[in-house]
Amino acid sequence: MKAPPVYLHALGMINALGGDLESIVPALAANHARGMAAVHTGIGDAFVGSVLTPLDLAPPADLTRYDCRNNRLLLAALAQISPAVDAARERYGAHRIGVVLGTSTSGIEAAEAAFVYQAQAGDLPPNFNYRQMEIGTAAPFAAAALGLKGPAFTISTACTSSAKAFASARRLLQLQMCDAVVVGGVDSLCELTVQGFASLESTSGARTNPMSRNRCGINVGEGAAVFLMSRDEAAVRLAGVGESSDAHHISAPDPQGAGGEMALREAIADADIVPSSIGYVNLHTTATRKNDEMEANLMSRVFPDGVATSGTKPLTGHQLGAAGATELGFAWLTLARDDVALPRHVWDGEADPALPALNLVESEQFLPRGEGAQYVMSNSFAFGGSNVSLILAR
Repeated sequence: MKAPPVYLHALGMINALGGDLESIVPALAANHARGMAAVHTGIGDAFVGSVLTPLDLAPPADLTRYDCRNNRLLLAALAQISPAVDAARERYGAHRIGVVLGTSTSGIEAAEAAFVYQAQAGDLPPNFNYRQMEIGTAAPFAAAALGLKGPAFTISTACTSSAKAFASARRLLQLQMCDAVVVGGVDSLCELTVQGFASLESTSGARTNPMSRNRCGINVGEGAAVFLMSRDEAAVRLAGVGESSDAHHISAPDPQGAGGEMALREAIADADIVPSSIGYVNLHTTATRKNDEMEANLMSRVFPDGVATSGTKPLTGHQLGAAGATELGFAWLTLARDDVALPRHVWDGEADPALPALNLVESEQFLPRGEGAQYVMSNSFAFGGSNVSLILAR
């Protein structure tokens, strides 16, 4: 028996491009991210993607122990889909709606500030609570804030965290364990990640430059992206999911991208299509030398005839645990809205002659409108060889 299809309904986003879809969509079209800027860290300069939108929405009074920047980013995104969540709760009941979120930092930034305070004052600040930084609390916090009683759990697999959340949310729906699921991811900037990647010599002091011969590293970013997913028919369907783990190295990808290719091909098979059916691919492209080499090679094998592609991390920074959901959100917008063009690839235009040439989107380009389904793909790769590919259909 074939599993029932699942659909992505409402989208809420906040990142370096803006605080909601109304600000993010035009900024994405203009390649203008106000939140991308250089900052000084304890071990040098880094270019990061910060959320500049004021995070005025605080947790409800009974959840103040969870109050931190990470959870305020999450609340800002959740507020944008709350009408759809409210309608689903009214229809199905709170116990039939789940929450699956990805994160890699949770509220570590709150803990860093608390430890600085403790070093000066001798005690932790009175408003600090361990739940603010605990890695698993993002989804239970969101469920409590939304008044939902279904399954709620957090996934943390580094840069594939929120991409894997969509695979788990789909399983909850297909197994009839839920009638709707809030799904996505959230991460906030903190010294641990910025300085951690800098110590690995993986960060760039200028805007990240993916697929360029001059690429020299990532820009760490922050943000949140959340969807409401259900079996109710809608304009955009989650058509294919592919997951793999090549376990080549703790931090470096398999140079040939064997595990990543496996995830892409599994997603294509799951969607029951051929590679040429896909009209656009949002690349992971971290602009590190090894990641871009791996991804370019596997893309040339999976799409030998080419496909429109771009990497959007120069406009958001690498949001780590929130990257998969954010980039799937950009892909979703190209299907759900006729006024949204394919995201352009922001780089210096100097291709690396050692890499297979890709069809990078560098001018305004829309998905063709016509008969039949249209498909887009979003890819995520992570430390430890975790790979996820997601395909959406209209």
